[in-house]
Amino acid sequence: MDTSVIDLPAPVAARLRRPGWRDPRLLAGIAMVAASVLLGSWVVRTAQATVPVYVSRVALVPGDRLEASQLVVVDVRLGTVNLDHYLRADEALTDAVVVRVVGRGELVPASAVGDASDLDLRPVSVTLEHVPSKDVTVGAQADLWFTPTPASGQNEGPAEPRQLARDLVVSEVTTPDSAFSVGGGTQVQVLVPSAQLPDILAALSADGTLDVVPVPGTGG
Repeated sequence: MDTSVIDLPAPVAARLRRPGWRDPRLLAGIAMVAASVLLGSWVVRTAQATVPVYVSRVALVPGDRLEASQLVVVDVRLGTVNLDHYLRADEALTDAVVVRVVGRGELVPASAVGDASDLDLRPVSVTLEHVPSKDVTVGAQADLWFTPTPASGQNEGPAEPRQLARDLVVSEVTTPDSAFSVGGGTQVQVLVPSAQLPDILAALSADGTLDVVPVPGTGG
């Protein structure tokens, strides 16, 4: 039986072509590198950008009218805090009133500033017979106690103190020079909700002793 041998042509090696400038894959790679560079530059610029915000120079209490003399401007870097929550110094102060306590050295929260109509507090001055605790400071919270004077001729012992109000904000403390030597005479102004005014004003006009007792940890 005859066997025929057929010669097949030798395979031709595939030729590698260098990608041209119009190759979609090359263009996509260039676009990705350019985007990465731009994104990196934007991140660096954003990290270095700052915004001026207000910091309280002194303790601020409800009812204080916000003035530039009470504030310090500091530059805060973007991304470190949520600046939407704080009062920016590049915006004008227009008849702003403090509606809650802001501690000394604290970034002024935007929520701490409002209108006088938002407040339902009235300042009441209390004269103390004893030197108050060192924790009775502006911005601190305190409880107000009243001890009535026993009626003459009664031998029932000391009268029972009663609490008039709690968690009142101290807005002012005035201590005469004589108070350091003989005690007493200190005046403490507290902010009282309108609903509690009748009871406190009645105690102020009655015979007895008023004491301002600070709430620990609330002073600034």
